[in-house]
Amino acid sequence: MTTVLVTGATGTVGRLVGAELAEAGAEVRPFGRAQGDLADPGSLPLDGVESVFLVWPFATAEGARAVIDAIARRARRVVYLSSAAVRDHEREVERLIEKSGLEWTVLRPHAFAANALRWAARVRAGVVRGSYGQAALPVLDERDLAAVAVRALLEEGHHGAVHDLTGPESITQADQVRIISQITKFPARWEEVPPDRTRAELLAMGWPPQAVDGVLQAQADLVRHPAPVTPAVEEVTKTAPRTFGAWVADHAEEFRLPGEPPETMRAARIHEYGDEIRFDRIPTPRPGPGQVLLEVAATSFNPSEVGLRAGLLREVLPVSLPYTLGWDVSGTVVELGAGVTGLVPGERVFGLADGAAAGYAAVPASVLARAPESIPLAHAAAVPVAGLTAWQAVREHARLTRGQRVLINGAGGGIGMFAVQLAKLAGATVFATASPRSAAAVERYGADEVIDYTTTPLPGGMDVVLNLAGVSEEDAAALAGLGRTVLTVAAPIEGGTHFVARNDPAQLAELAALIDRGELLVEAAEYRPLTELAEVHRAAEQGRTRGKIILLPD
Repeated sequence: MTTVLVTGATGTVGRLVGAELAEAGAEVRPFGRAQGDLADPGSLPLDGVESVFLVWPFATAEGARAVIDAIARRARRVVYLSSAAVRDHEREVERLIEKSGLEWTVLRPHAFAANALRWAARVRAGVVRGSYGQAALPVLDERDLAAVAVRALLEEGHHGAVHDLTGPESITQADQVRIISQITKFPARWEEVPPDRTRAELLAMGWPPQAVDGVLQAQADLVRHPAPVTPAVEEVTKTAPRTFGAWVADHAEEFRLPGEPPETMRAARIHEYGDEIRFDRIPTPRPGPGQVLLEVAATSFNPSEVGLRAGLLREVLPVSLPYTLGWDVSGTVVELGAGVTGLVPGERVFGLADGAAAGYAAVPASVLARAPESIPLAHAAAVPVAGLTAWQAVREHARLTRGQRVLINGAGGGIGMFAVQLAKLAGATVFATASPRSAAAVERYGADEVIDYTTTPLPGGMDVVLNLAGVSEEDAAALAGLGRTVLTVAAPIEGGTHFVARNDPAQLAELAALIDRGELLVEAAEYRPLTELAEVHRAAEQGRTRGKIILLPD
């Protein structure tokens, strides 16, 4: 029986190599951090070992010579896991192995299919953002790599071979997301962002500048020159390599279920009223009784949060400082607190709660509803505040019925998106004011007449006037005379009814049902990383935002 030392035995590839060796009848000697330090040759259990699967996990070749010399003194054969990039330290390790006197084989795999799992949270959210979506790679199933490695470790005839390993087809990043979406049934899509934005995000996450620039340059090159497919897997194993789709089908659950939450997360917080937004690293919360922990897919920006940050709402919405922003939340249930029933980890939910501008949020289970299935989960974050406000305005306060006339002032915003559609579903004739840049969207929502309030007088004789915009006293007085019933969720209007929406998960569930039936459209004006929330607040203060802005955590 051949004895094989497998280094990196707890890694993705090492585990597969060890399992295949055992199935082939070899004696496997696993070596990972629990067994010793690879950089210390004396810790390697080489007695009786014939072959070594060598994973060198360090960013330099320093110390590799001593390890390879130790292997050469005791073993006969080594199979080294290099990479198709053949970075400087990998090339040096290859050179040392070639001169060692060992029988040697070098494996140079291209991108692993498992790398797609880095997108899992974004796939669940429905939007994978990145640069160079047309960069094409022949992604390799790690099982095919393991199969090649096992043959090189156990069989004769591989000495001196350098196997350049790929999958059967070159697939763009955008197409990988499309395939994942088709198989997992998450409505996910690729969203292209400028390279400088991706670079800034990676730097903010702590990546070294040289590594970031190298990755982006490599992706840019792969757009122009996709990496070629090689026949090596089939030549060695006599079996065609697995497709990316087959890999996704076998790992679908890993996309569906969130992983263990990290110990810390980044959160967008204010420490004092009027303060700038800070992005603090804080402990990831744990759910208390009646709560669930959500892996946040997205939050969305509400203009009233500018007033909260400034301290203008402290009488009606007092908060404890420092305070994590974000009221709208959509996400995946990770963990249940004591006493929670009716939800299970992995469920996609949305709702209105504090603290959504973070990677995770501990949220009362009672405020959540199951998210719509027909739209990306991140998209659902556009719904709670705006959707509940519109629902309660149209159905509870106005009680619109077929044939009534309603004027919706400020229909180009997030609430207006839902108010126009709900009014049309009630059978009303909808007159909607919007700026020229929002007019096309308001038309899509079904308004019968879109009025440019900067140039056109507003019509009277309305059954209901619904004001969604901050207006001057003069304009408020004018609105008050246009209809029998006047409602406002923004500036007070004399003689009108001012209301603040309440949290109602049953109504959220009804909104989700309308969305899934295709009767209610949800649109986002922009997707932005959460790290740009401060910029969004500044733009709102200057009147430069429109529609719903979705904010994605890092």
